[in-house]
Amino acid sequence: MLDTPQLAEQLNAEKDREAPPPVPVTPNPDTRRGCLFALSQPPLMIFLSVIGCLLLLAALHDLLLL
Repeated sequence: MLDTPQLAEQLNAEKDREAPPPVPVTPNPDTRRGCLFALSQPPLMIFLSVIGCLLLLAALHDLLLL
């Protein structure tokens, strides 16, 4: 039979291999944008307005016609 390493040995081997330290990335102030930038995109605003109109129509239907 093949001799397979045990779990403890595998964990110790992974601990011995140390990951390289992360390289710090300096953010570019020209490319940073907040969440308001996402709301200013036309496809998103069209989608949200269609959903809002559907909810408004459903609410008016429930209040006035039922």
